[in-house]
Amino acid sequence: MQQSEAVEPVGKADLFSTLPAEWRQDLIPQIQALLRETNQKVFVLDDDPTGTQTVHDTIVLTEWTVPALVRELKSADPVCYLLTNSRSVSVAQAVALNQDIARNLRSAAERTGRNYTVVSRSDSTLRGHFPAETDALAASAESPPDGVLIIPAFMAGGRYTIRGLHYVEEGGVLIPAAQTPYARDSVFGYEHSDLRQWVAEKTGGRIRADDVFSLSIDVIRDGGPEAAGVLLDALCDGAVCVVDAVSERDLEVVALACLRAEAAGKDLIYRSAASFAGIRGGIPIRPTLEAKDMPPMSDNGGLVVVGSYVTKSSDQLAVLLASGTVKGVELSVAELLSAADAGSFLEPTVQELATILSGGNHAALYTSRDLVNGHDDESSLAIGQRVSQCLVDITRRLPVVPRFIIAKGGITSSDLATGALAVKRARVLGQILPGIPVWQPDANSLYPGGAYVVFPGNVGDDGALLRALQILTG
Repeated sequence: MQQSEAVEPVGKADLFSTLPAEWRQDLIPQIQALLRETNQKVFVLDDDPTGTQTVHDTIVLTEWTVPALVRELKSADPVCYLLTNSRSVSVAQAVALNQDIARNLRSAAERTGRNYTVVSRSDSTLRGHFPAETDALAASAESPPDGVLIIPAFMAGGRYTIRGLHYVEEGGVLIPAAQTPYARDSVFGYEHSDLRQWVAEKTGGRIRADDVFSLSIDVIRDGGPEAAGVLLDALCDGAVCVVDAVSERDLEVVALACLRAEAAGKDLIYRSAASFAGIRGGIPIRPTLEAKDMPPMSDNGGLVVVGSYVTKSSDQLAVLLASGTVKGVELSVAELLSAADAGSFLEPTVQELATILSGGNHAALYTSRDLVNGHDDESSLAIGQRVSQCLVDITRRLPVVPRFIIAKGGITSSDLATGALAVKRARVLGQILPGIPVWQPDANSLYPGGAYVVFPGNVGDDGALLRALQILTG
């Protein structure tokens, strides 16, 4: 029987009331101290730009040459994000990316003598190239890892793992992940909310559900880092372990136990959502940003680009357009795909946006909301890539500099950053709203010093996109 049929939604308050009290001690100071003691840097391989959802004052790179990695290994920053955007490419390309990064990291570490660990950051709703990416990292290592930890909890987005089951919160109700629209993704769909069965499903039965370890919320909260460490000690020969968490404190317990295990010789690979990635690097949560923290780039209007097709993005776009605070410009996907000359097709859109922005008004460029799929995974990815490239072309060809840019959707925000703005290095300032990071591209980009909002497709309530714009405009 499918897991989506066997597990019912449950009230968040009701289920949380059955859990043990969370670990009482703030463990971030101990995590930071152990990172310094072991001289370890955390590299987060981010399969789209939304992995920076929980961090601040952190560098993100869109390239991973050996010289670039050497520079980051020499810096004092405990964490560096590498934007692979691998969720937007084929599995073969994703594997090649991970292998390339693994080789370059090893070479850079040899030159600097600094230790590092790798977090493979992916979607909190279980979409992405698993197990291909962690398999590629394991195969590229000097020796096989002892364990692979699956940690998809993401508190700012309402994603929780409880006793092996992964949930997505909607309106105070925890819905098993396999019953959400994310599980019906045309490329990364799945049938199981129980992470042990999800691992078996995604590995095609190569790893049986009964062979998957589980670090439960009861062990984490009742026993703390020591009890979690006992389970980690049992991992060997690449064993997969799924990890419960419903709060950042739960992840602090796990992160400290992992650091201690690694210091004692364990070799671990992490497949996590955004929450664990930052905590593993000792970065504490801090308040959201204000308008004064994000200086405007010009007196023109701001630009919102919406490429994400998930229901939440469409609902947020509808609220934004209905507010009257932006002028909407729709890009018809069907007409785009049938156009003989994309450049000529896009030119009127470029000019319309330029007129809106230069007049001091805010503009929202968005793709038509009817999802167009191909006949298989590869063709669906190709269509998505073509549409995203057109959004890049439009943004790059604008003759005016927007006051700010909000990019809605993981693939959209990645492609705009690298293709339209030529960002190779940026600093994550923090979050404009929980789970919604703001980048500041460096001086070598085409948008130096501007506020670039990386707005995930599946985060926030219906009014979140409008509120982000209102914060940016003060």
